[in-house]
Amino acid sequence: MLSDQLRQSTVVVIDDVSASLRLLESSVRAIGVRQVIAFSDSSAGLTWLQQHDWDLLLLDVDMPAPDGFDILRELGERDHSRMVIMVSALSDRDSRCSCLTLGANDFIDKPLDLPELLLRVRNQLQLSWAGKQLEIERETLEHKVAERTEQLNTSYQSVIRSLSRAAQYRDDETGQHIIRIGESAAMIATALGQAPEWVERIRLAAPMHDVGKIGIPDHILLKPGQLTDPEREIMQRHTRIGHAILRDGEESPLLEMAAEIAMYHHERWDGTGYPQGLKGEEIPLAARIVALCDVYDALRSPRPYKQAWPLEKAQAYVVEQAGLHFDPCLVEVAKGIFQQIEEMQHRLSDAC
Repeated sequence: MLSDQLRQSTVVVIDDVSASLRLLESSVRAIGVRQVIAFSDSSAGLTWLQQHDWDLLLLDVDMPAPDGFDILRELGERDHSRMVIMVSALSDRDSRCSCLTLGANDFIDKPLDLPELLLRVRNQLQLSWAGKQLEIERETLEHKVAERTEQLNTSYQSVIRSLSRAAQYRDDETGQHIIRIGESAAMIATALGQAPEWVERIRLAAPMHDVGKIGIPDHILLKPGQLTDPEREIMQRHTRIGHAILRDGEESPLLEMAAEIAMYHHERWDGTGYPQGLKGEEIPLAARIVALCDVYDALRSPRPYKQAWPLEKAQAYVVEQAGLHFDPCLVEVAKGIFQQIEEMQHRLSDAC
């Protein structure tokens, strides 16, 4: 499958140094990419990018106008499946942060380490493909709901499986984790007294809460240590990216809820969350439910960098955060069904 993706991909290279341009072009072709478009004239390259479809851009920074920064600004509203790797001798922190802030997905230094370059190209093309697959699924979901509601769950699970495969390259979370979020959110919604249609909607929408991470560069998403302030700002963009991926121009309650959850699941009851600093009931109910479920599941799950918290400690933390991180009403509801949530987590554990 990967070889087919590579053959069908379009990679654009812009570099004003002819030797570097030839090296990049030949290297990308060597891994099986058939469609490689190269430009030494950055202006001509930008015009081509704005008028054609493409999957990945290898972009030099230091060029005659328009330079790499200018091109990134012009491409700021591009589709999120169109990936950009900056290729430059400008390896200082300020240049990197500027590129990432302007929307670059990755950065590699000159002189080039060719094995590293090719791995990054492969990874970004895989992410581009996954984003396009998600878009295809998103466009068909509403039609399926209208015509065959009973088939919605099967269709949506295929999206989840695709995203789970992509997540193996992007984060330490598992496919089971996102399924558990949907199930626990549905349990809380049921205990809260929501209508069965709403409960099923949040069961399907909640697993997509972190889909925006597909647009976050690896070196930030997978960084083992603490993020810097600029890196944290970039990481927090996943909420808006997820909303942009899932929102739909037509009326679709499922996609509307999924986009809403993606945008607001990091808001906090006391107003100290992001991206908008909403407070209390300003935060949509579905996002308040998923925020609690996501944190609890993360606490109870082992990760490469931590052990799973004991049941008593995780539940005590949720109770302590009532009125701070979490809606106090939802905490009371969760306290009454913690045993059911634990049974579900055991049934859908990562070892299964």
